[in-house]
Amino acid sequence: MNISVLGAARYPSPLKRWVTDSERVPATIVRTADARLADGLLFELAGARQNLFFDPAETRAGIVTCGGLCPGLNDVIRSLFFEMHHAYGVKEVLGFRWGYQGLDPEHGAEPLVLTPELVDGIHLQGGTILGTSRGPVDKARAVENLIRRRVNILFTIGGDGTQRGAREFFMEAQRRGHPLSLVGIPKTIDNDIPFVARSFGFLTAVEEATKVLQRAHTEARSVQNGIALVKLMGRHAGFLTAEATVASQDVNFTLIPEVPFQLEGEGGFLA
Repeated sequence: MNISVLGAARYPSPLKRWVTDSERVPATIVRTADARLADGLLFELAGARQNLFFDPAETRAGIVTCGGLCPGLNDVIRSLFFEMHHAYGVKEVLGFRWGYQGLDPEHGAEPLVLTPELVDGIHLQGGTILGTSRGPVDKARAVENLIRRRVNILFTIGGDGTQRGAREFFMEAQRRGHPLSLVGIPKTIDNDIPFVARSFGFLTAVEEATKVLQRAHTEARSVQNGIALVKLMGRHAGFLTAEATVASQDVNFTLIPEVPFQLEGEGGFLA
């Protein structure tokens, strides 16, 4: 599985350490002894490259946060800025306000020009300093705005819908012949990202869920035959529920969507 590129990388990276484009990571780490090396899906190894497509000194980047809140959003914004500013020497980094709405000049606010002073302590704050929103945006106006502002790289921090929108921006920019790099950063406390061990914010969500379970356990033990029922979020993924159960050590039964179960009837959970 290869990442799309905009063209030949001609500018030497200012970093001293990098990985090569030929290095790959197998999707299946544990294999049988007779498995062939060519079997299975291979991913490009993440990391800095020796050469860059954009000249950092002339590069303008943008960051946008979309969808619901997630622990660690400001940490991601801060880390992105510091890496681009201090490590790569990127010319300017813009923070687009209020989600994808901020990419539309007809409805969005002016973006923030991020500085070391502005982002220095934001990792100690909850939420996102850029604000967020849900819903689509006119991709033609959004891309036209990015071109007008000479944005070369856009980091999109969000879930499924956000990343689908980012792909549409990329395709629209390609159609216009504008070299725009879209970098999607998955945002979910559900941890439901294939091939990713842990999404940012997940451990904080587990920690808070564990506190809820402890309080529910205390409530149930305070009365005779007490029962406490706790429903945790996760949609179609049970990672948060399972991890909180293990952390709590006091849960008697855990139901997750990956394991089918029946409530009523023979063999049902409530039978």
